Amino acid sequence: MGTTSDLARVLPSVASLRAADTRVRVLFLDASTEVLVRRYEGSRRRHPTAGDETSLGQAIALEREMLGPVKEEADVVVDTSDLNVHQLRDRIRDLFGTDDPTAGMQTTVVSFGYKHGLPLDVDLVLDCRFLPNPHWDEELRPRTGLHPSVRAFVLRQPESKAFLSRLEDLLDLLLPAYEAEGKSYLTIAFGCTGGRHRSVAIAEEIATHLRRAGRRPTVTHRDLDR
Repeated sequence: MGTTSDLARVLPSVASLRAADTRVRVLFLDASTEVLVRRYEGSRRRHPTAGDETSLGQAIALEREMLGPVKEEADVVVDTSDLNVHQLRDRIRDLFGTDDPTAGMQTTVVSFGYKHGLPLDVDLVLDCRFLPNPHWDEELRPRTGLHPSVRAFVLRQPESKAFLSRLEDLLDLLLPAYEAEGKSYLTIAFGCTGGRHRSVAIAEEIATHLRRAGRRPTVTHRDLDR
């Protein structure tokens, strides 16, 4: 989006299409400032909002401010910071490849590690760091939350059972309410320290619960291989 005039036309155009009862989905691609700086430096292109006395970081901050209203209107925000072009293609395909208007709200469940940063493109964030950590078990440490032994360790903890019970009740309340408000996409993120054990096991368990409720969630483990 090169100019202020270009930006000024976006939201009125979207509103006009929606008013005409046209099915419109707005996808907003985001990335961390650090990643954007690297990308611009690698491309050797001048940032469209950069002036003679404006640093690249300042130009990106200005761009974020300008695009804020568009991001707020987006149906889904995708954080591309850790995605290559092939992963981004797959993410978009997951989101829109079967974009059936009769299928209800599309739900994505994500696991991540806090030490790698919060994901930018989520609606609900749940912190799993209060749960006992399989990392301190030498046998479990090299495995992930997808392994049956790690999953069993996480799920048998009393804290996990209480957490999942209350969270499932909460989601059973929230998801229909979000749908009633017209929300088309919902991303629920679960974080632990490294994003390899607790958050993965809990995310998989919640995805199973959503499937039992008749939903078809997409599951992504952002930091599983780190």
